[in-house]
Order: sequence, then structure tokens, then C-alpha cells
Amino acid sequence: MSDSRDYGLDGATKVQSNTSPSPMPPSQIDLEAQSPHSQVQPQEKTKDNVIFPIESARFRQPNRSNTAKTYKPQGRGRDWHPGQEPGIDTSATHAHPSLAPNLHARCDITVVDFSEGDMRLQDLDNETLPDFMDLPKPDWAACRWINVNGLSWDVIKLLGNEKHLHRLAIEDLMNPRNRTKADWYSDHTYIVLPLQKLIHFHSDTHCDSDCEEWGSDDGITRKKKQKKGLLSSFRRKRVVKNRKDPPKPLDSAAEMHTPYNGYVDPTSKGFADAGNGFVKAHSSSTMDAPVTNVRTLQRYTGGPNEERIEFMEKHSALASKSLGVGVEQVSIFLTSDNTVISFFEYSAQDIESPIITRLSSHETILRRTADASMILQAIIDAIIDLAIPVAEAYQDAIGELELNVLTEADISHTTSLYVLTSEVVQFRSNLSPIVNLVNTLRDHKSDTVPTPGVNGKPTKQISSNVTISPMTQVYLGDVEDHIILITDGLGQMTHAAGNMIDLIFNKNGARQNETMKQLTVVTILFLPLTFLTGYFGMNFVNFTGAHNHGDGYFWEIAAPVSFVVTIYLMRNFIRQQFSRKLQRRGINQSRKRRQARQENETKQKRP
Repeated sequence: MSDSRDYGLDGATKVQSNTSPSPMPPSQIDLEAQSPHSQVQPQEKTKDNVIFPIESARFRQPNRSNTAKTYKPQGRGRDWHPGQEPGIDTSATHAHPSLAPNLHARCDITVVDFSEGDMRLQDLDNETLPDFMDLPKPDWAACRWINVNGLSWDVIKLLGNEKHLHRLAIEDLMNPRNRTKADWYSDHTYIVLPLQKLIHFHSDTHCDSDCEEWGSDDGITRKKKQKKGLLSSFRRKRVVKNRKDPPKPLDSAAEMHTPYNGYVDPTSKGFADAGNGFVKAHSSSTMDAPVTNVRTLQRYTGGPNEERIEFMEKHSALASKSLGVGVEQVSIFLTSDNTVISFFEYSAQDIESPIITRLSSHETILRRTADASMILQAIIDAIIDLAIPVAEAYQDAIGELELNVLTEADISHTTSLYVLTSEVVQFRSNLSPIVNLVNTLRDHKSDTVPTPGVNGKPTKQISSNVTISPMTQVYLGDVEDHIILITDGLGQMTHAAGNMIDLIFNKNGARQNETMKQLTVVTILFLPLTFLTGYFGMNFVNFTGAHNHGDGYFWEIAAPVSFVVTIYLMRNFIRQQFSRKLQRRGINQSRKRRQARQENETKQKRP
């Protein structure tokens, strides 16, 4: 006898005895093929078809979870929890507010339509993009490039619905922590890679010389040296009284992902968490570049320990020059209709300007081919080119440290070398996977792409219509050469930094050994003198040697004793030095005889 509960749609409970084995499961449903607004019709219950439900949660015995939930993955949002539905569907209306991405930022959108004969450019934003996308693509435009600077849910949702972008790609796009990869879908390809460039930290020039400098938007302060004196103290009190409060830390992802001071939702929890936040810096290595919120290399990979991040940034090899390395994630979609959609967090202008300049000329390869895969190659090539100044800055920094170590090796240099090595290794680890990405793009053929089935259905074979042209594959080889050249140089820097750390400890060890050697020699010289001093200082009643002689008598005894003891204790050292002198003398004589013999042979050969 067995009982089974049937929780139907009407909520009634049905109990049946002497049940038969479970019938065949319902027909498999391809969830990805269903429309997000369509509903699955429930199976009709008959006498012969009894639904056997899974045990309800309210009938389970309650138990206390022992899973620690203190730490959560960076970039997954505050509402992330294990077992959550993968992907984000841009066409779905989320019923639960925690599932609805709330990421808003002001985006600068550039749309370039071009062919071999013409090129048109449109500058759009969040408000004007929907009206533009409603317009049909011009017939003369062979290729379209949509470049988005900033991450905003309204823009992502609009473009995702327009191009039917895969939900997993949308989730990776909004997650700022992804590995470098290329995902192939039926009608588009998703490419993600990091962009690393040299930045110049911004300092508040309006801050008084005696006040604290608020160097970043996450609350980090940099204190300047304060002047002493009664007048300066009164002046500081007046400045502190009239000074505004420092900027508050950026708590929400919407605030952190805003490349400008544009519209954000201050109350937003956000889907894409910026991890350790941003710092205020110039978007390039010069002071003329605009100031924006930039994520540094340490904040991109530093983890949740903010104290470590601040320490590493303070002792960075580039900090003395007010330079740093900015890192952001770049997402690129290559569609089958010869369209490229690229998403940048704040550095789109660095990539967009040189490519538009090339597209403006009729003689460039980009313009003549009108190939979307060539635009993809140009974007990746520009990203690699931005990494070259970073490698040169690290090369200059390690050169300065090498001079300091060679001229005056100090144990404090090991801290700078460790921080430098850590940054170079992380910089290289972000750059080297792009080689595999380039090889994947070069080896791609328009073959079938296996797509896992849903609900146990067999694996589907979907044909990928995305094409990488042969010319693109050729020019991607040049990008690969640049990456390998940079990574090889970074590897040499890491090896040189390790050698310098070993050199510092070796030189300090040799210095300590030399000091101990000198102390040993002094000890040997004064050992017999100390013994004789103690002997002659004894309070004997009848001490004939001391009572009948002067102080010269002490030195008559001390000098030969000290000489004999010193020779005896240093006999091995003296023997080694004597043998070494004889060996060097024999080598020098042999060298002179060989040189004389060679000169004689040369004279004899002359006519």
C-alpha cells in the first residue's frame, strides 16, 4: 500500500491507493523555442492519466541551512543566489523585481553605415536610439557598426530585441567579470575581452594646499603635508569648516557604471556590480584627456579586500608618475547580417576615433571591403595597440628600479619589485588569452554549432551563419604577432624582477658576511690582548713581573703572543691567499708566454 498526493492546478489534494507504476512523462517542450510570452498548456487529467507531483516544500521537514552566504561573486549583483536561472531574456517581462536588471547610464551611441561608395555617421543617445532603430537600414549600406559607450539596460534591451541576441550573451555583457572568449550562436557571435590602457590619475586642483585631497569617488583620501604654525592651524580650521563633505562612495552598480555624471538611479541595486568601484582619472596618459570614472587594474582583479587594493595602488611602480592602468570589459556582437555591435564601459572614443578616420577614406581596406569581420579585427587591433604604452611604462619603471638596485641595493626595493611583478603578471594574464581568441576567429568555418537540448531532448545541430572573411583571418595574424611580442616582453620583465630580488638578498648577504669577517679579524687580534690584560690585572700579593717592570713589559709579552695567536688562528686563510696568489701568478706568466709566442709567429709570417 502506498499513498500519493496530487497537487493539481486547483490546489485540491488527491490520495490514491494501490498505484500503478508512473506513466510516460509528458512530451518534451523546447523552452528556448517557445515565445517568452507564450504559456505551456497544462496536461489534461483523465482517469488513466494520474499526475504524480514532486513532494511539496511545505511537507518537508524544516532544517537550518549551514551554508555561509557572507561572500558573493563579484559582478553578479546583490540579488544573486545559487541556482538562479541562467541568462537574461531581453524580451521577457520579469515578474519579480530582483530579476529585472536595473542598470541605467547615459550612453554615447555612434552608428556608422558604410559601403565602398559612401559612409554616414549618426550620433545618438538613450532617447534617440529607439526612433533610429525603427528606421529601415539604407539599401546602399553594406555594413553597419553600432558602437555604445556605457552600459544601460534600456539600450541593451533595445538592441537585444532588435538583433535577437542570446540570453547568455546578454548576461555576460552585463557581468563585468568574464574570461576572454568567443561564443557562437546561430545568427551571431559574442566576443568578450578586456581593454587595458594607460591612464593619468586626476587630482583636485581646486583643493587648498593645506586640506585633504579627495582623489577618487570611492572615498579614498590622499592627505597632503600640512604646514606648522599658529596661522596655518587657524587657516586649516577655517578651510575644514567651509569645506564641503567628500563625495560618497558609489554603492550602486548604476552609479559605478556611469561614465559621465549623467542620469542614474541612485536607489538602484543594479545587476552588474562594479566590485571595488572606480577612481577618477583622465581617460589617457595625458592631462588633456577628459576626466571619467575608471577601474584600475588592482580594482579589476583585487577581490573584496579593499585595504589590499589601496596598499597596492599606493605602492604601484607607476604611482610616482600619477599613472595607472585602466581596465574594462569590451563586448562585441558580430551578426550574420554584416553588423557589428560593440559595448564599452567608458573607452569607446579611444577605439572609435581611429576606425572612423579609416572609414572616412575611400582608399582604406575597411572602406573597400565593407566587411563586418574586418571591423571586428580593427577593434581588437586597437585594443592591443592601447596595451603597448602600458608595457612601455612598466619597462621604464623596471629600468629605474634596476638602476637603484645596481647602485644601492636596499631591502625596501623588494616591496616595489613585488608590487611591480604582481601588476605585470596580472596585466599579462589579461592579455595572453586574446591569442586563443584570435586563433578561434581565424580557425572558424561556417559549420554547424552544437546547441544543448532542453528537457532532455537530443543535442541540436544549428548552422552558424556568421562568417569570418579570409582577409580578416590574414590580418588577425598580425594582431596575434603584436600580442605575442608584448607578452614575451612582459615575461622578460617578470624574470628580470625576480633576478633583482635575488640580487638584493645576495648583496645584503654578502655585505653581512663581509661585516662578520671584519668583526672576526678584530676579535682575533684583541683576543690575546684581552687575555693578557686580564692576567696582568689580577691582584696577586707577589707579582714580580708587574711590580718590577713598567708598562713596556706588557707590550713585550703581548706583541709576540698576539702575532703567534693571530697566525695560528688565521692559518687556513693565509694558506688560501698564498695559494691563490701563486695560481694567479702562474696564469699570468702562461698568458704572457702565449702572447709572446703568438707575436713571434705573426712576425715570422710577415714577408
